[in-house]
Amino acid sequence: MSLSDCIQYAVDNNPQIRVAQLQVADADWQIKENKAIGYPQLSGSIGYQYFIQRPGIPASALCFPGAGDEKIAFNAYHSLTPSLAWNQLLFSNSYLVGLKAARYYREYVQQQLAVAQQTLRNQVVDSYLPALLIADNLGILDKNISNLEKLLSETKATTQAGFMEQLDVDRLDLSLSSLRAERDNLARQREIVVNALKFTMGMPVKQDLVLADDVQKLMTQFASVDLTSDVNFSNRPEYLQLLKGRELSAIQVELTNKPWMPTVAAFVQYQPGFQGGFGNDTKWFFIPSAIAGLSVNVPIWDGGGTKAKRERAIIGVQNIDAQKQLLENAITLEVENARKQYLNASERVKSQQKNLDLAQRIHQTTQTKYKAGVGSSFELVSTEQQLYTAQQGLMQAQYDLLAARVALKKALGLN
Repeated sequence: MSLSDCIQYAVDNNPQIRVAQLQVADADWQIKENKAIGYPQLSGSIGYQYFIQRPGIPASALCFPGAGDEKIAFNAYHSLTPSLAWNQLLFSNSYLVGLKAARYYREYVQQQLAVAQQTLRNQVVDSYLPALLIADNLGILDKNISNLEKLLSETKATTQAGFMEQLDVDRLDLSLSSLRAERDNLARQREIVVNALKFTMGMPVKQDLVLADDVQKLMTQFASVDLTSDVNFSNRPEYLQLLKGRELSAIQVELTNKPWMPTVAAFVQYQPGFQGGFGNDTKWFFIPSAIAGLSVNVPIWDGGGTKAKRERAIIGVQNIDAQKQLLENAITLEVENARKQYLNASERVKSQQKNLDLAQRIHQTTQTKYKAGVGSSFELVSTEQQLYTAQQGLMQAQYDLLAARVALKKALGLN
């Protein structure tokens, strides 16, 4: 898999992205939930009551002529009350501001998803590049081991012919053994780094992964470098997320700016009631009722609670403004440092390339002298170590240059 393949795999499979996507879906449903408050609300209910002991008074208490002590009940034994109610919110400032807040929150979590994707991309890049450096080191070691094995074979043949000492063979054999041990160590380190990359991508650790890119290919991919233009903070998703957060905090201020605005609602209720069991009569009576009304609720005084909420909301906005300033300074510093690191890395590559060219010439000269019998194996092993060090130095410098280019693009928000 190439670097872009790994990034796409991570975006499609990493649980962090899935969580952010679920938050966006939740925000969509939250908007619908808030809108539903302003739609007509229809509800139904039914209730049944049986009076074990009915309230009443003696008939004589009503001053009827000839009335005795017989109890006059006020209720029937049975009461069945279905009800159908319709409610409609006509006006509420809190409702209107809530709708706006829900839309802003949706934009906020959408930007949060962009931040999560950007962070994940950066994590994949940071895990991919070290694996490439180790892979390139392994390639150079394999080449050096092959060359040294050939030279050792020739030296053994020359020693058997009596033209060289066994000491020369032992020195080359020791150098070869050290290279092989270093190569085995790097191979194990590569497995560790690749497993870390799989974990970042959300890939099962047991699944095979072969890296298709190399340092030189990515150097071409990240060749363009911006060293002069002004910093555009809007290219950074976390900056846009902070701005969305400020909009949400500003809505809280807007909500508390008009505490006097009323809430107006209308309602209609219909109750087709039934009652039965008056005395010894088991007949049921249909007793319907219907009512319609309008309610207006105007806040007058809440003990200063609204003022406290408004002041807290204003402080929340001011807090985000301070965070915004800090983030702008941090991004600017990150860009400036990344540009300086890029320039330093470029100079190191030039210097290490010169060192490698010089080490190769010295090694070739020493090897020619050694094969001609006028140089020692000690000199040859020493120049080989210098060559390996120069090769690794150039490779590390090229890797640092690639990392500096990637870091600059990250800082500018262009990757």
